[in-house]
Amino acid sequence: MTMSLGRMLRNGTVVVLALLWLVPTWLLVVNALVPAGSYSGSPRWLPEHFGLFGNMSEAWDKAQLGPAFGNSLLYATVSALAAVVVATGAAFATIIMPVKRRALWFWAIYSGTLLPLQVFIRPLFLSYARSSLYDTQIGLVLIYTAIAIPFAFFVMRNYALTLPREVVEAARMDGASWWRLFWQIHVPLSRSAMVAVFVFQFVAVWNDLMFGITLTTSRNIRPIMAALADLQGNYSNVGPPVVLAGALLVSLPTLVLFFSAQRFFVSSLRIHR
Repeated sequence: MTMSLGRMLRNGTVVVLALLWLVPTWLLVVNALVPAGSYSGSPRWLPEHFGLFGNMSEAWDKAQLGPAFGNSLLYATVSALAAVVVATGAAFATIIMPVKRRALWFWAIYSGTLLPLQVFIRPLFLSYARSSLYDTQIGLVLIYTAIAIPFAFFVMRNYALTLPREVVEAARMDGASWWRLFWQIHVPLSRSAMVAVFVFQFVAVWNDLMFGITLTTSRNIRPIMAALADLQGNYSNVGPPVVLAGALLVSLPTLVLFFSAQRFFVSSLRIHR
């Protein structure tokens, strides 16, 4: 009876937390459906009219999301891929290969996540402004890659610790080089973790606003969130439904990516269960 009551309390807590989590999403979707011309200013709790596509079209045109969409796709894909490659190599070197001072190498790389990113804004802005990196695509790719590597390394290193050492030892006894061991054994075994890290870093870069508005000014360089921010700026005359519809629109790529990579998360859980 006690166990049954405890299970009911846990299930009830989960349901309540899930509902609280879904309330903002529900309000976002419902108010994005309201046609911009009929929005009265107070949030709607139930859908009445359908104007989502019109709101999305207006958000796309007013904020000029097309170029920004392509920019963010470039930044997120290149930065996430580079971070995954560097982190996988660093994890292999610090866990699989016989290197000295493993803990020192770990903290030297992971320490990039210990400070909030806001502390880097001023020196980064000044250094970019004095060089040719300000308001350039290569400049954003570099900073996004740099901030993605520490967390990617943390995940890949912890995953490498779970890999069977017998496989590495057997390959070394058979005469496999470290290069061959990395590409033919370590990378295939770490594929699910690499995909998970790529998804996390892609979403993080895609949703970034701080560096997008600090290190860019041109419309053909800025990322998608910086362009979306123009819809609710001081000089914007669009209503909340257009802004919310734009937010839904720019979130679609991350949703598609997550559900496409879901099987890699499941396979990873099955392997290490």
